[in-house]
Amino acid sequence: MPENSKVSAFVLGIFIFFGLGSLGYLLGSSAIKFKGFERTVTVKGLAEKEHKANIVIWPIQFTTVGNNLEEIYSAIDGNAAEIKRFLVGKGINEKEISFGTPSLTDKLAQQYGSQERPEFRYLATQTVTVYSQNINTARVAMNSLSELGKKGIVLSGGDYQTQTEYLFTKLNEIKPAMIEEATRNAREVAEKFASDSNSTLGKIKRASQGQFSIEDRDKNNPHIKKIRVVSTVEYYLSD
Repeated sequence: MPENSKVSAFVLGIFIFFGLGSLGYLLGSSAIKFKGFERTVTVKGLAEKEHKANIVIWPIQFTTVGNNLEEIYSAIDGNAAEIKRFLVGKGINEKEISFGTPSLTDKLAQQYGSQERPEFRYLATQTVTVYSQNINTARVAMNSLSELGKKGIVLSGGDYQTQTEYLFTKLNEIKPAMIEEATRNAREVAEKFASDSNSTLGKIKRASQGQFSIEDRDKNNPHIKKIRVVSTVEYYLSD
């Protein structure tokens, strides 16, 4: 091989060596910077509020017994009318009162061969339901139900179908403010973490809003609802 060719090959080899070395350094430096850029912290922020329910669903169930069907249905109509008068007298609007279909049980037909005849053959049940936005008025009326008992109306209940429900249907009105509060609380937690780790808090990498939950504040105040949401936010960290 000519001497000039050997020199050229040697010089080319030196350039390739330094070129590859520089490329390796640049790639390594970029990887370190990228890794540092990807340092993140994930935090959760809670927002919790109490609001009064804005709708009450109040079922009032009563029963009537007897041996004559005509008398049974007359008693049902009379009791339902008495309950309506009671509710209207307590401030409930007539449009907020509805009447369910009476349910009639023939005890004699359900004995299946028993020789003992029941004292009353028929048992009739009906439900009067109040659907109202006037929570306070309805709750005052609930405390006066004994007035119906004094008039001979037998009230029944205690099962799931006769439980009073309180609803909060204005969630969309308070959502934005609660999400903002939850996000703000999450940032406060992230800033504390960054400060403790001698880091600087950066921008949000990703964020997710948790589901809203609506629960009774306690068993004695089901008309007061506790509403909460948890937001999860991931922030970038830098030195």
